[in-house]
Amino acid sequence: MEGFVSLPSSGLGIMIEDIAISGLALDSREVMEGNLFIALTGARQHGLEHVEQALNRGACAVVFDPSGESKQLAERIASVPIIAVEGLGLKLGDIASRFYGNPSGSMDVIGITGTNGKTSCSQFLSQLLDDCGIIGTLGWGEWGKLRKTLNTTPDALETQRIMAELLKEKKKAVAMEVSSHGLEQGRVNGVNFQGAVFTNISRDHLDYHGTMDAYLLAKLAILNKPGLTFVVVNLDDSYSQRIIAAVPKGVVVWGISVQGKKLVSGEYVNADNILHQVDGMEFDVRWRGDSQRVKVPLYGDFNTENVLTVLAVMLAMGDSMAKAAQKFAYLKPVMGRMERFGGSVRQPLIFVDYAHTPDALDKVLSSTRKHCQQALWVVFGCGGNRDKGKRSQMGRIAEQRADYVIITDDNPRFENGLDIVNDILAGCSSIGRNSGKVEVIQDREQAIQNVIARAAVNDCIVIAGKGHEDYQEIKGQRQAFSDSRVVLEALKKRIG
Repeated sequence: MEGFVSLPSSGLGIMIEDIAISGLALDSREVMEGNLFIALTGARQHGLEHVEQALNRGACAVVFDPSGESKQLAERIASVPIIAVEGLGLKLGDIASRFYGNPSGSMDVIGITGTNGKTSCSQFLSQLLDDCGIIGTLGWGEWGKLRKTLNTTPDALETQRIMAELLKEKKKAVAMEVSSHGLEQGRVNGVNFQGAVFTNISRDHLDYHGTMDAYLLAKLAILNKPGLTFVVVNLDDSYSQRIIAAVPKGVVVWGISVQGKKLVSGEYVNADNILHQVDGMEFDVRWRGDSQRVKVPLYGDFNTENVLTVLAVMLAMGDSMAKAAQKFAYLKPVMGRMERFGGSVRQPLIFVDYAHTPDALDKVLSSTRKHCQQALWVVFGCGGNRDKGKRSQMGRIAEQRADYVIITDDNPRFENGLDIVNDILAGCSSIGRNSGKVEVIQDREQAIQNVIARAAVNDCIVIAGKGHEDYQEIKGQRQAFSDSRVVLEALKKRIG
């Protein structure tokens, strides 16, 4: 087969001649002159189905995964070198890292994984560490100047390209959200992590992973990445001991706890004397006998955990306790994460939050109750074509934690919104449904406006599920929609 080289599964690739490659491309529509076209096995078709377009756009060589019928497709290509790499998808990160000169090896990369808190911790770190870049749900770049990403953890090629850009922009550190999907699909292969953070583990993405054990195992894969020197673990999380047991020898474990839990072997940071106030929270942090009072303009018990987690990272990276504690007073809240609105004259206190799992909703409502003088309202829904098992759980939690529950649409995607609502209602009691405590207003904008108009001045409202998102996904279309925008408009109407 002229122009075709079959490679052993252990290799990254063998070139039969030197070729100057100007860039790497996964999408044939994005190929530029001199690019290497990388043809992966897709869910519906192989990337080689589009190789002609890639060649027409100037691809100088092709690397492909020789699975399925791809070899027959490859045999037709004679104009450029074409190289087969077994398991190409999982090796893509290493290939891209080589191409970009292993950029993560020249920065302190902190990988943050867990169910909840990844975005907050990464955003806080980017504010507190010197010259720290971000890669995550809200985008990549630096605090306040983020460029969009399609996924929490970008694909392996994009991850390495972003790392190279951040290094070019003279970043010394990177706070990176690392999802379970990203770990299992090899999106962070080729990344050198100095530190790994486990915020917590609770139900999420079971439509993809199937079981909690499989979900946890996907998360634990970050512990096998090269360069790891420390791991931060939430000792108050029920999975903490399983995580600690999986940490490789020689890697320092840092534990954080608001329940006074400690480590026999390793470092630990505790918080106590927590006060919830109108302008945020304050608490004592303790480490190695040192105590500092920390005040943060944030809300929610889980943000105490997030602050402790970030503090542990800073201490592990060499900051002093006093210096770190001073920095926290200047933290800026994260968009869509307990983002506060109202609370002034004739306005109820309103929080917009991304909580879209049972554990997250439970924590948000429990925390908000501590800031609430009268009734607590919650407006939420569940996403379509995702884990259906969590819907009734969230309905039960909402009814238990809030005084008034408004069930509405989230991102229905390709599901009937009413079916999702009924799944949520299945977790609510008949008393709640019949008494008016639990209502259904499917139109999300109307639901938010209705609650803000009805709530008393000293009430609190939580609008959960979408947070920072600026769209609503319905039948494959993303329609412009922002919880925050609707809240601001409703508040204007309320005060006239």
